[in-house]
Amino acid sequence: MGAPVAMARALNMGLRKALESDPKVMIMGEDVGKMGGVFRVTDGLQKDFGEDRVMDTPLAESGIIGTAIGLAMRGYRPICEIQFDGFVFPAFDQIVSQLAKLHYRSQGRVAMPVVIRIPFGGGIGAVEHHSESPEALFAHVAGLKVVACSNAPDAYTMIQQAVASNDPIIFFEPKRRYWEKAEIDVDTPLAEAVGLHAARVVRPGRHLTLVAYGPMVKTCLDAARGRRRGTRARSRRPQVALAGRLADAHRLGAAHRAMCHRPRGADVSRHGRRTRSTHHRTLLL
Repeated sequence: MGAPVAMARALNMGLRKALESDPKVMIMGEDVGKMGGVFRVTDGLQKDFGEDRVMDTPLAESGIIGTAIGLAMRGYRPICEIQFDGFVFPAFDQIVSQLAKLHYRSQGRVAMPVVIRIPFGGGIGAVEHHSESPEALFAHVAGLKVVACSNAPDAYTMIQQAVASNDPIIFFEPKRRYWEKAEIDVDTPLAEAVGLHAARVVRPGRHLTLVAYGPMVKTCLDAARGRRRGTRARSRRPQVALAGRLADAHRLGAAHRAMCHRPRGADVSRHGRRTRSTHHRTLLL
């Protein structure tokens, strides 16, 4: 453990380690090179690894993802940055129709180790196309894995785990948390870290199970601290931890920063009702 670092810096450190670990890893996106990205997540990487591995692309999201798919077919591990959440939609067809399907279409012969980084959510006073939460759109697509980090230590570990995966991963980064600092563990091997799709209880308790991901984890934790009681289960895949937690606390709250119609939080709530259908109450925030 060292001095606390911001989440954006932790992501930068994780990307640097991924680039150092595998010469087939490369980063591509709008302004990721000389500028270092809008949020400076890729700052200094092009200078240290060269323009062949950290590439500034044209303003063409569909082209970025299409190129990444071709690179993955040739054995590379591209990391694509979509500058803002609302900019991903021109690439939606490539992601859903090609990236998510090629492994199945090739009967397992072609892996798609592509990571698509997307800053998401509100909280920075941005205009339209810059404050959206489209995670449910991708979570309902077979063949994709969707994760969201919530703090600097998770960001550092999860981005490396995502790059090491042979599956296409949509990696959501809560932009309102980019500047929040925490200590990170740079010594623990990835194999010993919490799994990319595992759940973790952040604050134990017995009155309420709160399930959240991304930017809402800190919000729920602050609420639990203010109430001085409660259970906080943090997860990239919250359903995994629910059964055990609901055995102790028969009240479930699912918090997310997205539209209320068919969100990920509602999926968690429905899973909770199936798990403990006669013993708990649910609240969707």
